[in-house]
Amino acid sequence: MKKHTYPWAVLSLFAFIWSTSPIQAQNTLTKPSKPNIILVLVDDLGYSDIGSYGSEIQTPNIDKLANEGIRLKEFYNNSICAPTRASLITGQYPHKAGIGYFDINLGLPPYQGYLNKESLTFGEVLRNAGYHTYLSGKWHVGNDTLSWPKQRGFDKFYGILGGASNYFNADNIPLGRSYPVVLLEDNKRLKPKPDSYYFTDEVTNHAIQFIDEQKNENKPFFLYLAYTAPHWPLQALPEDIAKYRGKYDKGWDELRKDRLAKQVKLGIISQAQANAAATRDVDVPEWEALTYDEKQLWKGKMEVYAAMVDRADQGIGRLVAKLKALKKDENTLIIFISDNGAPAEDVAHWGDKAGNNKGPVGTSGSFESQGKNWSFVSNTPFRSFKSFAYEGGISSPFIAWFPSKIKAGQIAKGTSHLIDIAPTIYELAEAKYPSEYNGHTVNPLPGKSLTPLLFNNQEIVREKPIFWERAGNRAARKGKWKLVSIYPSYQWELYDLENDRGELQNVANKYPLVVDALSAEYFEWAKENGVVDYDKIKPQQPLLPVKKKP
Repeated sequence: MKKHTYPWAVLSLFAFIWSTSPIQAQNTLTKPSKPNIILVLVDDLGYSDIGSYGSEIQTPNIDKLANEGIRLKEFYNNSICAPTRASLITGQYPHKAGIGYFDINLGLPPYQGYLNKESLTFGEVLRNAGYHTYLSGKWHVGNDTLSWPKQRGFDKFYGILGGASNYFNADNIPLGRSYPVVLLEDNKRLKPKPDSYYFTDEVTNHAIQFIDEQKNENKPFFLYLAYTAPHWPLQALPEDIAKYRGKYDKGWDELRKDRLAKQVKLGIISQAQANAAATRDVDVPEWEALTYDEKQLWKGKMEVYAAMVDRADQGIGRLVAKLKALKKDENTLIIFISDNGAPAEDVAHWGDKAGNNKGPVGTSGSFESQGKNWSFVSNTPFRSFKSFAYEGGISSPFIAWFPSKIKAGQIAKGTSHLIDIAPTIYELAEAKYPSEYNGHTVNPLPGKSLTPLLFNNQEIVREKPIFWERAGNRAARKGKWKLVSIYPSYQWELYDLENDRGELQNVANKYPLVVDALSAEYFEWAKENGVVDYDKIKPQQPLLPVKKKP
């Protein structure tokens, strides 16, 4: 028997040595068990501005993620750029993170205009969990050098610090005042030659570069891809604009009807919701009442806006193609959202110093925005716009794609908020969220992980409502009820969102006990988060140009 067992013993010993060798260990660990995570945030995109939510704009790459993943009907942001980013990056309500108003210091900690040290960023938490952390695009949560991305946990950064920039140069932009554009690579300021690049492409290029550079490293990555597109100024590449010539000749009245019909067909809204949303509730002129020249200007704006969305979609397609080339797509979660609803501001035509057009809409140096007329379409089927607490201001498309985890083709109600993304990502990354960090007591996370919803289609159960306050606009959402008031009014309105998500029927007088109970919860939240009466902190100078009086 011994002469037969000896060779097998030698083979077993050899196998043991091979399995424990550095070469074999490296081979078994080339694919990290923790998922890669990509968080895509677009800027000023309306709820219906991508194909999978009802748009005619060509977004095949985003739509592919939607069709192969899950879409949520009800996902909420904070109505405007900086407060949304504060919540997204930290998992906190914006006041708790220090950006209750904007990236402007109003003299109180909840309104200091930059992220405080008690609110940890994705970069800080995930880097401690063994991730490479990357940011390409827009920061907008602090201009002081101590608050730059590299100082708040991101290994690499390319992008702008502030809220907006031109797309063909890094010159100051006119906003009734000189608004400097700070473009950085890590901590180094860049001053590229004008008309030598297109910013949306550069954001994509750097994101791809980041993940390509770490392709052979045995570490997962987190990429925060924060496009400025399609935020004004409306500037796009000629080849993209050409794709949309004539697409908007029919005007906003017909386009909103088209989007409503498509949303019903997709299952995003019901026919009853579409019927209610057909009611005009804003002072948008009828398309056919415009002059020929007015129509030419307005349809040109939307052609450029569509081209900007299209280019961002192309970038997402390039990024996914790189993931597949690196064989990392099966172990990568991608989340896609927008920072707020489409805007009402018409920045080139409101104030005397509002804009300085140096060329036709879409070209380098032009300074136009789509204004409320086209945002009336972008925010279909809702009312209102960016910066307001109605559904049109705080609703975002939400897409999650994870081929090995998320079942394809799902559409869920999924009522959730920005504060839920951090707990979701930290759970998937097996990242410990600390109670103390660098000598600071850390704010606990108020959100809920969305993993039961994304992976098992289970409803998210909340102990508390979702809340909003920004520039005096207030809201609370609990179950089917939404409480809202719009500054300068302090009168509460109440809506039954199960039957009236378009917020057309105020039922506050019908259900006073609901108003009392939900408003009490709002004021408790406001006290916990340091919210103060807007009239007491209102800045003397407006952020944007003031609309000219007729």
